[in-house]
Amino acid sequence: MPHKKGVDEVTREEFIAAVAPVAVKVRVDGGVLFPSVSIAQTMLETGGKIHPWNNIVGYKAGSGRRTPYWDGRIVSRETWEVIDGVRYDHVPADWRVYDSIEDCLKDQALLFINNPSRYQRVIDARSPDEQAAMLQASGYATDPQYANKLRSIMRTYNLEIYDKEAEQAMERIAELERQTAEQVKLNAELQRRLQQLERMHQIEVPDWAKEAVDAAVRAGYIDTPDGGSLDFYRLVTVMHRAGVFDQK
Repeated sequence: MPHKKGVDEVTREEFIAAVAPVAVKVRVDGGVLFPSVSIAQTMLETGGKIHPWNNIVGYKAGSGRRTPYWDGRIVSRETWEVIDGVRYDHVPADWRVYDSIEDCLKDQALLFINNPSRYQRVIDARSPDEQAAMLQASGYATDPQYANKLRSIMRTYNLEIYDKEAEQAMERIAELERQTAEQVKLNAELQRRLQQLERMHQIEVPDWAKEAVDAAVRAGYIDTPDGGSLDFYRLVTVMHRAGVFDQK
């Protein structure tokens, strides 16, 4: 569940426990960042704290254009920046305020997706290490050690396990989609066979097949219950007992 209420002081383990499920979910839902990179980035950007404004990725207000996940609210806090190799402290900045950390991560994903000229290398990264490097190369942060810090956090807390979790979830979804597509094809083939049998050796509906035929008519598999063959009515009965007509 999205983390609704900010908590300033939490252990690293508590922080990861709060952020990791959301990072995995956003990745599975089509997000850009590997969960390991996402979690490491949130730790780096927040120091391992979840503030009440739920901005855990260092996302500034920018142009102020609202999104499905950000309603325009901001909070002003100082930060530090590195400009031309020089660090400047106490730099004022406006940061986006979110209702949940899930909204924050989804809004960040929109930033990447909607700005391919800047972030395409982040999107195309094939590994967490490469993605960390591309975040720095794209200018997401001014810290010249940004990628190295992300990698260090990923390894220290073994965050790659969440990449595997997301990958397995996506594989399960893909398999379910494949099975669904196969079932649709099978149902279409069965319907075609029914229609063929329906045109052969036409007889009245036997008493033992009436319930199945009625179910097939309601499901739209056949439109003329009378006039089928014995093979036709046997097949309809088998399909009815298998629950095929309940799936449509």
